[in-house]
Amino acid sequence: MSTFLHLQTISDLFRFFQLDHSVRHPLVAVVDFSLVNEDLQNEIKLSTDFYSLICKNYNRNNVRYGRKIVDFQGGSLICMAPNQVLELEKEIEPTAIVAGWGLFFHPDLIRATTLNDKMKDYSFFSYEISEALHLSEKENLVLMECVSKIETELKENIDIHSQAIIVSTIELLLNYCSRFYGRQFITRKNSNNAVVTQVENILKDYFKQADISEKGLPTVKQLAEQVYLSPGYLSDLLKKETGKNAQDHIHYYLIEEAKNILLNTGKSVAEIAYTLGFEYPQYFNKLFKQKTGKTPLEFRSI
Repeated sequence: MSTFLHLQTISDLFRFFQLDHSVRHPLVAVVDFSLVNEDLQNEIKLSTDFYSLICKNYNRNNVRYGRKIVDFQGGSLICMAPNQVLELEKEIEPTAIVAGWGLFFHPDLIRATTLNDKMKDYSFFSYEISEALHLSEKENLVLMECVSKIETELKENIDIHSQAIIVSTIELLLNYCSRFYGRQFITRKNSNNAVVTQVENILKDYFKQADISEKGLPTVKQLAEQVYLSPGYLSDLLKKETGKNAQDHIHYYLIEEAKNILLNTGKSVAEIAYTLGFEYPQYFNKLFKQKTGKTPLEFRSI
C-alpha cells in the first residue's frame, strides 16, 4: 500500500529529503540530489504546493508520474505544477543516484511579479512525464548555470534585491526550457508528423459518424487520449507542426463538415447545429462566423 504525502512548505520538502542544512528562503529552494537519501521503506505518492523542476541522471527507475515510469537515464527534466502527483516506488535493491538537481518555488514567490502572468505560457508544466525534456549535455549545463545562480543568491543575506534576482533567473531558466522543448519538437519531426496524420484521421472519422449529436463535440482531452499524449503536449506539437493547436484542428474539421451539410442538404441551421453536437444553435452560429466570416445562412446563399 502506498502512502500519500502533501508538502506545503519548503521546510516540509527539506524534511522529506532528510536534508540537514537549514532553509535559506521560505519560498524557494535548490536541492542537490547527490546529498539526498531516497531509499524508501514504502511506496509514496507525493504532491506539493509549489512548482518543481527535477533534473536527474538516475541509474534506477522507481519514479512514476501519470502512471508511467520515468526514465532519467541520460538526464531528463520534468516540470510539475502545484498539486500534481509523483509516485515513488520502493526498491528491492536500491542503487545510487549519479547526479541531479531540483528547483522548487512556491507560487507566492512570483505572485506580484510579471512572471506570474507568464506561467500559463509555460505549457510544459501540464505535460505527462513520458513527455519529459531530454537534455543534451550542453543544454543541461545551461540550466545548471541558472540553478547555480539561484543557489548562490540564496546563500547571500536576503535583501530588497533578492526576490527580483531570483525570480528573473527562474524566468530565464523557464525560457531556456521553452527553447529546448522547441528543439525536441524539431528533432522528433518524423514521429510528430505521424501524430498529425493520426489526429487528422481521427477527426475525419469522427465527423463522418451519424451519432455526433449524442456523443457531443470531441474535446482536446479525448483527442489527446487517443494518441497517448497529454492535452498540453498535443496542442504544442500540433502548433509547431501545422500552426494550429488541437482546438483549432477540431474546429477546422467541424466547420468543413458544417459546410458540406449546408451545401448538400436542406437542413435548418438549428438542425445542423444539433447534428454536429452543439447544445445551443447560437454557439454554432457564432463559431461558424468566427471561422468563415459569414453566418451559416450567408454561406449557404453564396
